[in-house]
Amino acid sequence: MSSESDVRAASERFYAALNAMANGDNGPMADVWSASEGATAQHPIGGRNLGRADVVASFGAVAKAATGGEVALLDQKIELGGDMAVETGVEKGRVTLAGHAAEIEHRVTNVYRREGGVWKIVHHHTDLSPALLDVLDKLKAGG
Repeated sequence: MSSESDVRAASERFYAALNAMANGDNGPMADVWSASEGATAQHPIGGRNLGRADVVASFGAVAKAATGGEVALLDQKIELGGDMAVETGVEKGRVTLAGHAAEIEHRVTNVYRREGGVWKIVHHHTDLSPALLDVLDKLKAGG
């Protein structure tokens, strides 16, 4: 039987991949996501991605512009039930996209599923981040 510590380990792998992405490396992200086409993500910059390939690619698009970022999960709470687990908390840190720095702090919900005995993230959802949306507006305006 799996324990909360196994889910915490999956969360640590996800946040290590998220931090790699925030520093321009999306490679680890593919390893932490569910193989399911039911995978979903709703990012702090808006939108929704459906299916594993689309979700991993969405993180990759951010990685192409990201440098020097760091994101931590605070106030982690995990609810475990069978082969599913829900994690809630607050993501806090900083991200630099195309030279524009933004401080972030938003609520997050992550859902993990045990697949072949390994916990994988199947859903990631955050509040919208005004700071990141401001950076996107600057980039769209040519800044």
